[in-house]
Amino acid sequence: MRRKLLALLTAGLILCGLFVLTGCGEETIPEDAIVITLYPEKAPIACENFESLVKQGFYNGVVFHRIRDDFMAQGGDPTGTGMGGSGKTIKGEFAANGVENDLHHGRGIVSMARSSNYDSASSQFFICYTDCDFLDGNYAAFGEVTQGMEIVDSFLQVERVVGSDRAVSSPTKPIRMEKVKMVSDDEEGHPRVMILMNDFLS
Repeated sequence: MRRKLLALLTAGLILCGLFVLTGCGEETIPEDAIVITLYPEKAPIACENFESLVKQGFYNGVVFHRIRDDFMAQGGDPTGTGMGGSGKTIKGEFAANGVENDLHHGRGIVSMARSSNYDSASSQFFICYTDCDFLDGNYAAFGEVTQGMEIVDSFLQVERVVGSDRAVSSPTKPIRMEKVKMVSDDEEGHPRVMILMNDFLS
């Protein structure tokens, strides 16, 4: 009986080892997901704030309320108006506020939205569609879309009307983050966030 149990245990361990070798149990990220890689070495406060909100489930169900051609897509406001936040504000990590942050606002870069107050960023963030170097030194870039930028591009296909920014930027149907969660770090140890969207094009 003991030999039988030992044989079964050994077989189990071998199978387990085979599963590890073949990637069994590894996290699968869907192809239709947006993945944001965070860069804490550039903006530790913004990254910590963003990661904390993700872990709380804060962004689940929240929309991208502002979509500007050749500029950016902005979301993260639970009210969907551009006026809300998490109830907590953080220090702005950029040169104009005395913080060194050389992450360039290029296509796919994720940065914190704020008011005219340098330390007013809360939960709202934006994703750059194109080179936005005029934002460098004035906004806290903290991450980058490393998968699914084509999904962010498709936000532009949704009909929009004039928004509070006096531009054609307000979607007429919700572009909603259904599920936002932390996933495994990248090969360099950077934290990553996965966003699953609603079917906003149907």
